[in-house]
Amino acid sequence: MLKRLEQIEKRYVELGNLLSDPKVISDQESFQKYGKEHSTLAEMVELYQELKRVDNDLQENKIILEGKDEELRELAKEEFPGLQKRRGELEERLKVLLLPKDPNDEKNIIIEIRAGVGGDEAAIFAFDLFRMYSRYAEAQRWRVEVLSSSPIGLGGLKEIIAIIAGKGVYSKLKYESGVHRVQRVPQTEASGRIHTSTVTVAVLPEAEDIEIDIKPDDLRVDTFRAGGHGGQNVNKVETAVRMTHIPTGLVVSCQDEKSQHKNRQKAMKILASRLLDIKQKEQESKIAEERKSQVGTGDRSEKIRTYNFPQNRVSDHRVGLTLHQLDTVIEGDLNELIETLVHHYQTEALKGQNMALQA
Repeated sequence: MLKRLEQIEKRYVELGNLLSDPKVISDQESFQKYGKEHSTLAEMVELYQELKRVDNDLQENKIILEGKDEELRELAKEEFPGLQKRRGELEERLKVLLLPKDPNDEKNIIIEIRAGVGGDEAAIFAFDLFRMYSRYAEAQRWRVEVLSSSPIGLGGLKEIIAIIAGKGVYSKLKYESGVHRVQRVPQTEASGRIHTSTVTVAVLPEAEDIEIDIKPDDLRVDTFRAGGHGGQNVNKVETAVRMTHIPTGLVVSCQDEKSQHKNRQKAMKILASRLLDIKQKEQESKIAEERKSQVGTGDRSEKIRTYNFPQNRVSDHRVGLTLHQLDTVIEGDLNELIETLVHHYQTEALKGQNMALQA
């Protein structure tokens, strides 16, 4: 580990020199490329330099403890446990930073939220979840753009698909895929009985053009008149688009925009991300044993989280975390949930890495 960190530190210094080179500064493409790499290594190098300082202090304290100056020995003795503890913390953090990076972590996402079991109540909760993620995104200074939605009465959503764009979006939200269960008294329930409903969430990394090659011959595009609220355009002009990927049978529909061209663009974004997701799952299935130690490969069919409104409780079943602050979570305060999930899957990845080294 220390040899790798030494090489990374050398590269960091080399990048710093390159970023000061007038030739690189004048070449914006190279400058941005080196700047991004330099920024990626900064935290790791900073922690490694602190680790070296702590090791140096520990070495000096060992020498003092072997000496004859009683006063200095007492000071070194008091300081020694704190230095050892800090060294352990630095080492664990550096091990996590040295884990292989998920290539999708810096990507934007396409999030698909669909009402499951529970009728109108499930649709209302689908809207609640979309609002929760939107408010979390706002706090992170991310951008949310709705690609497609199917609203119902009572302020609910049968389905909503959106892009969330910003720094490290996928790294934070990739663990949200799965079945979300809600337990509460529905607005429509006169007797006050608690109902259980479900909503499915799928988080897909946004596909880049170079990753997914969609041949025009593999697409069937149908146009139709949009339905629902939309002004004079609705039911008069065929602006809605239904796109079918013939080899896989995937179908995507978009009708939110008044322009057929814009609906087509949005449908293509959704289709490309779904095809990328299928491609990644095929690759993961080929390396099933390795998959267990990878981050973010939980089965989407599992009930991953329960939101219990009467008890103001939210429980994540994957990590055994229960918080009695559902009122703030549903308003977008997801930090503790997400940080716990990140730490859990990093720990699992470290265990897998250690087992591989031992083997």
